[in-house]
Amino acid sequence: MKTLAPFLISLVVAIWVVAIAIISVQNATPVSLKFLTFQSIQIPAGLVLAFSAGFGLISMAVLQPFWGLAGSRQGNSRLEDDAEFFVDDEDF
Repeated sequence: MKTLAPFLISLVVAIWVVAIAIISVQNATPVSLKFLTFQSIQIPAGLVLAFSAGFGLISMAVLQPFWGLAGSRQGNSRLEDDAEFFVDDEDF
């Protein structure tokens, strides 16, 4: 299973890259992004998709270790609760 996970991740990333390439070639219409009162310059829609996908991949890669640390604390407390539950069963 450990060798299958990197392959599946690479496959998903490759499919996203191909999809972005196809969409950017077919849709070269310039778009501008607006947020509150700010507006960006006009750039092709495919380039916006590529930057968004790249930013999402990088941000998830950076944030993923922090979720692992938060989940490890919750997992230990759950195991302790289960241990107390099974100890009570032995008294009967």
